[in-house]
Amino acid sequence: MSSATPKAVTQPLEFLDERLGLAKALKKTLRKVFPDHWSFLLGEIALYSFIILLLSGTFLTLWFKPSMQEVVYDGSYGPLRGVHMSEAFASTLNISFDVRGGLLMRQIHHWSAMLFVGAMMVHMLRVFFTGAFRKPREINWLIGVVLLNLGLVEGFTGYSLPDDLLSGTGLRFVEGLIRSIPVVGTYLSFFVFGGEFPGDSIIPRLYGIHILLIPGLILALIAAHIGLVVYHKHTQYPGPGRTNNNVVGYPLLPVYMAKAGGFFFIVFGVTALMGALFQINPVWAYGPYNPTMVGAGTQPDWYMGWVEGGLRIMPNWETRLFGYTVSWNIFLPGVGLLGLLAVVLALYPFIERWVTGDTREHHVLDRPRNQPTRTAFGVAGITFYGLLWIGGGNDIIAITFNLAINDVTNFLRVAVIVGPIIAFLVTKRICIGLQRRDRESLLHGMESGVITRLPHGEYVEIHTPLPKEEAYVLASHERQTPIEIGEGVDANGVEIPKRRSLKLRALASRFYFGDVVQKPTKGELEAAHAHGRGHGAIHHDGADRTKEVGAGTQQRQSDS
Repeated sequence: MSSATPKAVTQPLEFLDERLGLAKALKKTLRKVFPDHWSFLLGEIALYSFIILLLSGTFLTLWFKPSMQEVVYDGSYGPLRGVHMSEAFASTLNISFDVRGGLLMRQIHHWSAMLFVGAMMVHMLRVFFTGAFRKPREINWLIGVVLLNLGLVEGFTGYSLPDDLLSGTGLRFVEGLIRSIPVVGTYLSFFVFGGEFPGDSIIPRLYGIHILLIPGLILALIAAHIGLVVYHKHTQYPGPGRTNNNVVGYPLLPVYMAKAGGFFFIVFGVTALMGALFQINPVWAYGPYNPTMVGAGTQPDWYMGWVEGGLRIMPNWETRLFGYTVSWNIFLPGVGLLGLLAVVLALYPFIERWVTGDTREHHVLDRPRNQPTRTAFGVAGITFYGLLWIGGGNDIIAITFNLAINDVTNFLRVAVIVGPIIAFLVTKRICIGLQRRDRESLLHGMESGVITRLPHGEYVEIHTPLPKEEAYVLASHERQTPIEIGEGVDANGVEIPKRRSLKLRALASRFYFGDVVQKPTKGELEAAHAHGRGHGAIHHDGADRTKEVGAGTQQRQSDS
């Protein structure tokens, strides 16, 4: 410590360091290097949104009353004065109209919840498309999957607390999903709601889950998530000097911490601006929940819209088994879709590792075009999600565009099956086309705009070599070839064990990498460059003008 540092600061720090050894640990942590790229801010937006949720939620808990006890409203909002409602809804109105800054805090809380879930989704898409889930980060990917699902549940529980007509309709939606579970659905519904829907226990139960259980789990998982990022070191995009054995970037203190701190206040400011200017969830316009009513045009928050869409477009399939009615039309798109999301996301890293046979550690990210099949799967999933999301608003779409709602529904029933397949095929072909262009650029360079005439009369365009940095990025990935199992026997003619599993793996590997355009080999690059020096390469002289180096040719010069 400097002699100018006050003893009031140095003595407590020395006390802690002597007993806990903090100085050495903090020095190593604070000097840890993090790469710099805009896409890494997506995870920070999710983190900062969660912090805003905790701060604004703490404010709201001071006035919210999680009770379904019926009261007569006598607050400031005239149109509802004298109306019977739950104490939860009355306290929400009180926060909105009678607590200073209450409506602003409610809207900041709601907008930050939207941003939290949205940022997690986009962050996970970035991780997926760039292959950041590969070894050694599989556990961190699983933590992210759990965080995403907890975020969905947390958002729904908070959305349900005001006990207005919209949130009550959402609870009825969940009650139907629970009842659709074969055999035990009715028992589970009575357990969750404390009797017949809506009962008088669900709001207090959701309140405890919303402010204690799920936030605690999310906070613990975020800490584990960040801890693993620090332990494994951060991934980085390919570039000169970047390898699996280093990290190119800035230290945590002072550069990265200053940038992160500034970005937090940007996120906070934008969220506060949205809360101040853009109205969201005006519960007074919906009124208190009444089980006999459903608001026209009722829509859930966007992150649950895809499940709603699945329910709306699912055909009316039911089966009578052993005296029980199985409502596939509710169970499959409701419980099934939520389970499918969690299972597919959780298993994908292990499926890809099995297909590729790659068990090495990866700290340099993929460019999405260099993994055409993975990228195509991702776009197919986004297409599937988007079409279901559209289905969640089929009535609004029908009214807005003057269409028959049955036509919209029937179209979506076909589109959710055909659309992802088309998206997969188109995306894969686009990625392969981009790979082919990268290969040509590595072999022949960039188009220069200089047209030259060869001795035999042919006109060709001169190509300039790629800048070294760009060439490094284009060639930094590894060549990917399908797994081959040969004849299935070893050197002694004995059949290889688990041949059927190996054949399946080889088939999957061909599906993944059979169409991949391989980057040029060293020999191909040398041959192409030698050919270019004969008649296609150009030099840049001191006057920054291009000159053809081939003998006996006519040239056209151009100023840069």
